[in-house]
Amino acid sequence: MTARRLLDERGVLLGLLLVALLFGWLIGPQFFRIANIELMGRQAAIVCVAALGMTMVIVSGGIDLSVGSIVALATVVTAVLLNAGTGPLVAALGAVAVAALCGLFNGLLITGLRVVPFIITLGTMLVLRGGAKGLADERRVEAPVTWLNDLLRTTASGRGVLLPTGLWLMIVLAAVVGATLTYTRFGRHLFAIGSNERTARLCGVRVERCKVGVYALSAALVGLAGVLEFSRLSVGDPTVAVGFELDVIAAVIIGGGSLSGGRGTVIGTLAGAAIMTIIQIGCSQLGLPNWVQQIVTGAIIIGAVSLDQWRQRAAVR
Repeated sequence: MTARRLLDERGVLLGLLLVALLFGWLIGPQFFRIANIELMGRQAAIVCVAALGMTMVIVSGGIDLSVGSIVALATVVTAVLLNAGTGPLVAALGAVAVAALCGLFNGLLITGLRVVPFIITLGTMLVLRGGAKGLADERRVEAPVTWLNDLLRTTASGRGVLLPTGLWLMIVLAAVVGATLTYTRFGRHLFAIGSNERTARLCGVRVERCKVGVYALSAALVGLAGVLEFSRLSVGDPTVAVGFELDVIAAVIIGGGSLSGGRGTVIGTLAGAAIMTIIQIGCSQLGLPNWVQQIVTGAIIIGAVSLDQWRQRAAVR
């Protein structure tokens, strides 16, 4: 097996195993207890759901810096709708719908103005964060307790302990996104656009329609991640998820995605998100201060981008 192959999907799975073993050795056997693994799973679920959408965007050669703001907006919308007397399902669907509209807005701006996604989504990141703060009147929005609060909560039954609903939702969505990228025409078109947009256009791919669609679909998944964040917080918080987009993008790149487009897998993204979560929780359980965790996370992001550039140069040779 070549070095390049080791850095792809199998490589990130190997990296996940090594990182887990490292922290298991540093912390002790309690790191692998069921309760701790479940804690990591609940924390990773929010990043994973958002990263599934980001995988599709990055495969198409795009990027979305507004995902953190969309998560914050989704928590506020969920809380506001619950306070308005709507049912929890309607509140969750409303948050997802608002998020999808934000993604649609991003896609239309990118294709209509023909400006690079980095600049457009950098602007909408600020616009949507401001919108979330305005909707919440610049404060946390309390909401009545519903079953939404239990999405990331472990439940017990006569058959034992059940995984949180949010984790099952993440697994199902991962399977759906993986199948979409692998077996559908839409997925093949995303890979074609990310690999060479001009060639894809000459082959009859409706590039603009695909771009608008992928940003809307990705944002809908981010909105669902926002509902999970609301479940974790039990309030709508317009200041939450600052820097969240970096974790999401890093998860995709660590998992084998390329910032230049044309490459990315769901399994790799999930493994990348798991690596980030293990490092964050492992550092906390080792008692390392928050600034050390931020340095480690920043180093991981730099390493992931450097690895992506190395893969691109190796592919040219």
